[in-house]
Amino acid sequence: MAQDLDPRAYMRVPVKTTTAFTGFAYSFGGVVTDPTLPLENVKADVQATSFGVSHSFGLLGKTTQVLMVLPYSWAHVSGSIGEKDSTTYRSGLADARFRFTMLLIGGKASTLQEIIQAPRKTILGFGLNLSIPTGEFFPEKLINLGTNRWALRPELALSQPLGKRWLVDVYSGVWLFTDNNTFYPGTSVRGQEPMGAFQAHLSYNIKPTLWVAFDATHYVGGKSSIDNEFRDDRQENTRIGLTAVIPTGRFSSLKFAASTGAVVRVGQDFTTFSLGWQRTWIKGLKNQPKGVPKSASPFSRLTPL
Repeated sequence: MAQDLDPRAYMRVPVKTTTAFTGFAYSFGGVVTDPTLPLENVKADVQATSFGVSHSFGLLGKTTQVLMVLPYSWAHVSGSIGEKDSTTYRSGLADARFRFTMLLIGGKASTLQEIIQAPRKTILGFGLNLSIPTGEFFPEKLINLGTNRWALRPELALSQPLGKRWLVDVYSGVWLFTDNNTFYPGTSVRGQEPMGAFQAHLSYNIKPTLWVAFDATHYVGGKSSIDNEFRDDRQENTRIGLTAVIPTGRFSSLKFAASTGAVVRVGQDFTTFSLGWQRTWIKGLKNQPKGVPKSASPFSRLTPL
């Protein structure tokens, strides 16, 4: 979860905007484990499809958005326990995600026409990201798609336009975890310390509806314990990636993204490719508003997939 790379997540969105989206992601690579564990050469191929919806509205006069995503995953995992090689396969629901965001500064609740006519401003936003334990989990298994615990990440975000085409986004938050009380072999309690997560994105508008971004994230902390015995698995990892959003119509777009681990101490060292599509509806908008140029589009400002 700390590996999120989400450029333009705190852009102004017209009130009463609903977006439905779907996507597919493929991740592959190794898992750097706690050196005290008898696991070696752990590798995984994970495929996931997701469906979600977001909706924006005004709260206390500020642009506010809620988003819900439900993923379904397939995973092949291989590794060695001692001198014995083993492989396993899992398929099923993964943990659902919920996000609440509010633009505290520079994000007055507005219509599409008001947003397009307004100058670009610095935005300060606040977000709550929640991981919900809906994923498939077997207490007697070490490899699972779900985590069987809740996780919450409050964060602050700064979005700063640079000229007419460039945009810098910086987010800073911390993941907080509840305990998994039925961890392997089903009778253990697995805890995890908080994990700091930081993101930075530099994006460029090629056209009002076409943009690309360079992404980076760094996450640190998250040492785990099993029955109050701490593991040597504190994370301090960095990932980098690229994102491109391409319009497929006035109210739809495709998103391509790729990322990989740059520095991995412990945890997933995955390379990930993803493709998504979204469709947006703005209440009360049937035709292009008067006074809005044809080149303008909500997709130059809407939250991407």
